[in-house]
Amino acid sequence: MFKKIRSKARTEAAPAIHTLLGRGSRWQGEAHLGTASLRVEGTLEGTIHSEGEVTIAPTGLVKGTIHAKHLIVTGRIEGVFKVEGCLEIHGTGCVEGEVEVGTLVVDEGGTLQGTCQRKGQPKKVAHVVPEKGVEPVEKDAEMP
Repeated sequence: MFKKIRSKARTEAAPAIHTLLGRGSRWQGEAHLGTASLRVEGTLEGTIHSEGEVTIAPTGLVKGTIHAKHLIVTGRIEGVFKVEGCLEIHGTGCVEGEVEVGTLVVDEGGTLQGTCQRKGQPKKVAHVVPEKGVEPVEKDAEMP
């Protein structure tokens, strides 16, 4: 009477957390994680290199540089961030500094303060003309 319909689409499980910097912990230095994921609930000052996912929890703070494939921020990060894939800034997240991303998602309440550039796109520089009523002109600039 009733037919069981099988869905061909499978939901992917969240990636496992391979490395955890727990709440109240403090790390200074450089972390090379390979494809392993990292969750920061404490404070990290330095550089993170990851070919996987890096998550900054609501209690997490990172001051420094992050190179990652996927970066999720619900805490606070300050510095320079290069994200191959997606940077997600959730409602409690705050990103301050220079950001280079593949894609960017900012939820309501999330904060991005600084510069943001999409990978592969030429950098835009605004030139202000001192005459009244004239709008700034955007021009392609060479990447350093």
